[in-house]
Amino acid sequence: MTHPRAKIAFFDFAGCEGCQLTVLDTLQTHPELLQAVEILEFRESMSEREDGYEIAFIEGSCVWPMDEERLRKIRAQAKIVVALGACAHIAGVNSIRRSMSPEKAAEIVYGREVQNYVTKSARPIDAIIPVDAVLPGCPIDRHEFLRAVSMLLQGTLPQIPSDPVCVECRLDENRCLLLRGQACMGPITRGGCGAICPAFGVGCEGCRGMLADMNFEGLREQFLANGLSLADFERRISMFLSEQTPTLQVRA
Repeated sequence: MTHPRAKIAFFDFAGCEGCQLTVLDTLQTHPELLQAVEILEFRESMSEREDGYEIAFIEGSCVWPMDEERLRKIRAQAKIVVALGACAHIAGVNSIRRSMSPEKAAEIVYGREVQNYVTKSARPIDAIIPVDAVLPGCPIDRHEFLRAVSMLLQGTLPQIPSDPVCVECRLDENRCLLLRGQACMGPITRGGCGAICPAFGVGCEGCRGMLADMNFEGLREQFLANGLSLADFERRISMFLSEQTPTLQVRA
């Protein structure tokens, strides 16, 4: 007896669509997934669109006023909504604009055409609609995506790790970049990526979002002890984590 395939759809808002490209790469190496799901909308790979989807994967942050109504329509249709990647999860790189006023950000981006555009500060999608599950990262991890789809097909919501990136560095025996005097957000960032950036000697940027019980002040003090400045720390925070850091000041 064959079971009906789950009907899923992918939607994009303000983002680079790199997470959807990761999904496409995953489908090429795991084509068996297509025997379990029916994709009704996926702009990166098909022009056809259908309603009737049960699971909606949403990539990108909410920036335009019109995005809010579109998100609400997706939420009304879908039984399950999954935030796909850092932009949908924590507003992503788009949240850099939080360090300045929306008017200043629009002026920088649109220049003399600024009067033709109306934007707001970048927001994660759960600022507009309820979200059932999150797949963090920039881009998402393909193995985490596979596990999440498997769990969703079994009627279980996927859970993301609650340990910091540092745990994965220890397991992989990576040399601690902070102890070497480098900048790294690993101690306050949610793991699950396999510590891929520190493994190659690149400090974590925090793309998977902050831990609920992280020691923000302790990491800032470690930056200073390493001879780095508060400006260095703020730049690291602003890349992905400014939406979760209310202490950052908005500049004109």
